[in-house]
Amino acid sequence: MQKIISKEKLFSIIGLFLPLLTFAQSADEATISEKIDTVFSNYTSWFVDFIFYEIPFSESFQIPWVLIVLVGGALYFTIYFKLINFTGFWTAIKVVQGKYEDIEKHGADTLYADPTPNEGENIIETIRDDSADGEVSHFQALTAALSATVGLGNIAGVAVALSIGGPGATFWMVVAGLLGMASKFAECTLGVKYRDVGPDGTVYGGPMYYLKKGLGEKNMAGLGKVLAVVFSIFVIGGSFGGGNMFQANQAAAQFTQLLNLEGGNAGFYFGIVMAILVAVVIIGGIKRIASVTEKIVPFMAGIYVLAALIILGANWMYIDDAFGLIFEGAFSGLGIAGGLVGVMIQGIRRGAFSNEAGVGSAAIAHSAVRTKYPASEGIVALLEPFVDTVVICTMTALVIVITNFHEGFLEYGNEITEGVELTATAFDTVIPHFSIVLTIAVILFAFSTMISWSYYGMQGWKYLFGKGKVTDLVYKILFLIFVVVGASISLGSVINFSDAMIFAMVVPNIIGVILLTPVIKKELRKYMNAINKKEEALEEGATDYNKL
Repeated sequence: MQKIISKEKLFSIIGLFLPLLTFAQSADEATISEKIDTVFSNYTSWFVDFIFYEIPFSESFQIPWVLIVLVGGALYFTIYFKLINFTGFWTAIKVVQGKYEDIEKHGADTLYADPTPNEGENIIETIRDDSADGEVSHFQALTAALSATVGLGNIAGVAVALSIGGPGATFWMVVAGLLGMASKFAECTLGVKYRDVGPDGTVYGGPMYYLKKGLGEKNMAGLGKVLAVVFSIFVIGGSFGGGNMFQANQAAAQFTQLLNLEGGNAGFYFGIVMAILVAVVIIGGIKRIASVTEKIVPFMAGIYVLAALIILGANWMYIDDAFGLIFEGAFSGLGIAGGLVGVMIQGIRRGAFSNEAGVGSAAIAHSAVRTKYPASEGIVALLEPFVDTVVICTMTALVIVITNFHEGFLEYGNEITEGVELTATAFDTVIPHFSIVLTIAVILFAFSTMISWSYYGMQGWKYLFGKGKVTDLVYKILFLIFVVVGASISLGSVINFSDAMIFAMVVPNIIGVILLTPVIKKELRKYMNAINKKEEALEEGATDYNKL
């Protein structure tokens, strides 16, 4: 299915989408948006309904089948890899710190196979050469993937989950995050294992590659090719929609509301500026994206977490009451829509959807890492759901629950639609005007999500249409057009369809990862043996080449 298509055909694809810019600038903005929404809904509602179809287990509750696949897969990986979510945590911290960078670049056998001191200068000259394939460090890969998941889900999504499921939803959100760590480990290990590396060192990786190559090794080449193509189509659609238009739309809405610029073409002009900033970053590829995200993600997450800590510190006497309410609500669900099961579904759904564990998207970013051991990046990747869901989502929930004790701005059991505003209200009760900072955070979250998803979509695009400058240019132009469109119009059904495409990625990805779990287990054993070999050599007096 990988093929190079003609320049004429590629640019004709752009021509199909250029009229959307005319729509975006139209004076009759509401009418145009409604027309686009209606037409789009007529053609795509069946797909949205299918992906988010809820299996009715009783009259009182239903569970989306895609959520069952996500959580079921995560539970399977957790058991199969013997609680790697927990046993691999401290190893992951050490890997991100660069403790094993030497063996990941050159292999443990090259540096530490002989426990006696190495002779001559040859080994020192050797380690000065980066012999491992890859384009970015472990930390850069982690922040690039985190930038696509840490965002509006942590700010707005948590508030929505609490409004429906009450404080107890927080507990199940954390459960989903902890289970998702195993899914991230599995898919990101495969991402590195089966990646392609071009002559210039450029990395091409993700589920489409391990589905095709990995299942091909298991004599399931036909199934692997089909799943790879399906995944590629979904990841392209998801990158244009949920990873782009939705982000631009929400950022524009927050910006125009803060400056009272509603109406007119404010959203359109905001989209133009955002598109220019996105273009500057994505033209440089994954190296540029990683260099930007490694600065933005820690910065914006740090500010958000610091503000949450200030609020929790000011209300420290209520923290135990908040946790008590969370645990009580997690197992009782009294007074909440759907009861206990309803609370459980809301928490797990929000947690799973926030960190995207099992979706396969993160494997695309993590596959670009520099290492000889695929499992090293799988271990790093398991930190992602922990940071995104267990830490940041929990902090958001605690702030909302504690401030709601006195302010009473949220009635549990009644669904809200504007999650960002509710979270801003919670922060403003302790830190006046923090909503201004939150608006900036939303814009930065949206920006970082867009640049990361542009890379995800690009990889799917390359897989389908071939690798070349023309194909790259066409995708990037389309992506930038959708930035402007997303900021300019109300999206409605377009976003529903885009979200559906993102979660449709779950199906081919989970099928492939489950079938390839023996490969992942073998890679994990290989990496842990390499670490043990280094540790044993150091104990016997060998030089730690990581410190040279």
